[in-house]
Amino acid sequence: MKDLGPSLVHLLWRILGNDEDVCDAYQETFLRLAHLPDQQKPGNIRAYLYQTATNIALTDLRKKQTHKKALSHLADNQSNPSQSGDPGKELDTQALCQRLRSAMAHLPDYLSDVIALHDLAELSYQEVAEILGIRVATVRVYRHKALMLLASWLDRNDKNEVCL
Repeated sequence: MKDLGPSLVHLLWRILGNDEDVCDAYQETFLRLAHLPDQQKPGNIRAYLYQTATNIALTDLRKKQTHKKALSHLADNQSNPSQSGDPGKELDTQALCQRLRSAMAHLPDYLSDVIALHDLAELSYQEVAEILGIRVATVRVYRHKALMLLASWLDRNDKNEVCL
């Protein structure tokens, strides 16, 4: 904790942006390491800590965004009950979201990390590059590849009506 703590806090701060969430993610990271059985202890503790902290932070961001969207949707429906929209259109939107989630689950980790940090966490290319330890140009290439894969998978599903 003494050696890696400050850089881990910096990483978490860049992803999460507030003290409370950073403290929670930091604590959860070290608790996960502490509770691993001896035979499962990682050989490279630094890599384990960074990957675990990133995963915890991204999960937290996803939960907050989902919660925020749900509250926003609920508020919109309550404020305009007569304008709740066409039920068929709402079902189409839900189906599209589900297909997109399913497609994202099939992306390789290095591509999904870039999409999560840049598009979901709304971090700049430079910030994503610093967090992942890669060049800005690589972040752009990975994002482009991820978007092309998602587009082709969703297009294929539209033509075949088959889920991933």
